[in-house]
Amino acid sequence: MKLLVKAVLCGYFIACLLSMTGFCSICGKIREDVFRLHIIANSDSAADQALKYKVRDGLLAYTSVLFQDCRTREEAVAAAKNNTDKLRAYAQELVRENGSEDTVDAYVTAMPFTTRVYEEFTLPAGTYDALRIVIGRGEGHNWWCVLYPALCIPTAQGNPLETLDSCETDVMTNSDEYEVKFKVAELWESLCSWFRH
Repeated sequence: MKLLVKAVLCGYFIACLLSMTGFCSICGKIREDVFRLHIIANSDSAADQALKYKVRDGLLAYTSVLFQDCRTREEAVAAAKNNTDKLRAYAQELVRENGSEDTVDAYVTAMPFTTRVYEEFTLPAGTYDALRIVIGRGEGHNWWCVLYPALCIPTAQGNPLETLDSCETDVMTNSDEYEVKFKVAELWESLCSWFRH
C-alpha cells in the first residue's frame, strides 16, 4: 500500500512539474519579448516621490516619440541604448525644472522583477531588460511600466499585446487562472537567482 501511495504522489509531482515546465517556458518567452521602464526616486519623502512622478510623466511623453517606430523589443532596446544620454539629459532637465539639485542616471540593464500586476495583465517574475532612471541616491520607491510592447506610452494605438503570441497574451491577461503558477514561477526564479549569485 505504501508503495502505491508513493507511486501516486510521485506521478502527481511529475505531472505538476511537467505542467510548470510549459508555463515557465511561456514566462521565459514573455521576458524575452518585453522591455520595461523603471524609475527610482531619490527617497520616500513626499517631495521626492512627487518628483519621480513628474519625471515619469515627462519621460512617457518623450519616449512615445522615441519608440513610436519600434516594431520589436530589440529595436526598442537599441533605441534606448542609442539615446541613453538624451534620456538622462531630459530627465535631468525635468528634475532641475522642478527645483531639485539631484543628479539623474539612465542606463539599460537586465534586472530582476517580482511578479507584477499591471491593470489588466500580469507579468511573471524574472529578469527583464529595462531602461532604468535613477534620481539622486535612488533609495526611494520605484515606478515601472512596459515600454515594449507600448503598454505605458500614452500615444499607444491599437492593442499593443498583438506583438506577443497567443500563449503569452493568455498568460498575461488571464492571471487569475495562473495565480498559483505565477507564485511557483516566482519561487523558481528566486531560487535560480540565488544560485547564480
